[in-house]
Amino acid sequence: MEKSFPIILIAIVILLSAIMVFSSNILYQNLSPYQFEKAIVEDINEEKIEEDHVIPDLYLGYQQIKVKITTGKYKGESFNIKNPMSRLYNVHTKIGDKIVVSIHEENNTIQSISLYNYQKEKVVYMLIISFFLLLILLSGWKGLYAIISLIFTGIAIIFFMMPMLFKGYEPIPITILTVAITTIVTLLLIDSPSKKTLSAILGTIVGVIIAGTISYIASNIAHISGLTSNEAEGLIYIAEHRNVKIKGLTFSAILIASLGAIMDVAMSIASSIFELEKSNPKSNSKELLKSGMSIGKDIMGTMSNTLILAFAGSSLNMILFIIAYGMPYRQIVNLDFLVAEVIQGISGSIGIVLTVPITAIIASRMAKSN
Repeated sequence: MEKSFPIILIAIVILLSAIMVFSSNILYQNLSPYQFEKAIVEDINEEKIEEDHVIPDLYLGYQQIKVKITTGKYKGESFNIKNPMSRLYNVHTKIGDKIVVSIHEENNTIQSISLYNYQKEKVVYMLIISFFLLLILLSGWKGLYAIISLIFTGIAIIFFMMPMLFKGYEPIPITILTVAITTIVTLLLIDSPSKKTLSAILGTIVGVIIAGTISYIASNIAHISGLTSNEAEGLIYIAEHRNVKIKGLTFSAILIASLGAIMDVAMSIASSIFELEKSNPKSNSKELLKSGMSIGKDIMGTMSNTLILAFAGSSLNMILFIIAYGMPYRQIVNLDFLVAEVIQGISGSIGIVLTVPITAIIASRMAKSN
């Protein structure tokens, strides 16, 4: 049974994934009047550009280019379009470049075609495939199981959680359910059913919920609405047309963002305690708990840094902007954006710190239970 369990679980995961994908209409959620198609630059009819004196390798001006559509209903057709280049929007093309164009169509008639960006998906696919191959080569079957769990997590978020949010469900319970499902599947795939796995699952779920709860309470006290990001205007538009409840999305973001780090901590503590019990069966639950906490002290600092640095890294441009403009301390410390980032980073770190004793208590008791 133990040998066949991974196969059974993978079959269940595939079935659940298929149900989520085919029962969801998330891929048909389209509020944009534009369609995006691949194209290739056939010719440059006119070019008036000059190199920017501030940013190296950046050209300002415009191009008149001829593009040939390579996908969609206009495949094979060629169009002449203008390609303006500024510091904010800049795609400098050459003959033969593979690009993406946006087509604005009304009543089956093209109103406008504009250059959107370079085709970049090949780089993304190459990186993903390289990561998967390295994981399998260095980790064997466990690496394969990790890939399956990662894909399942992505499917659960996109094809289960997102459709529920679009249907108007409250973000908090839906996110907790998503986190619980993905945690159970991931840890069962990576480590077969056991008391150790159950300890890690319980520790992860409790730790993530604590992180999200602290974030939710702190956001309410600080009057953080969840509309502090660059996407705020778009979120309001979506909320009007798709009945999405924006309040609570910050909580959801914390749960998803901190899940991986908290899962790592929970499994590390659970594994350590069960290994200690195996090497010294005479030890009691108190001794195991003490050892688990001792190990956890080393983990807390590094994993807390992981989350805080991740949030700081994502905000690096804004931090640079704040320092460059010499904002006074009272303005900085009360910025919605900065307060939201601090709440997210600290809440996730508190979740990690509290996951250590929670998992240690659960694992030490389960290790000595009959």
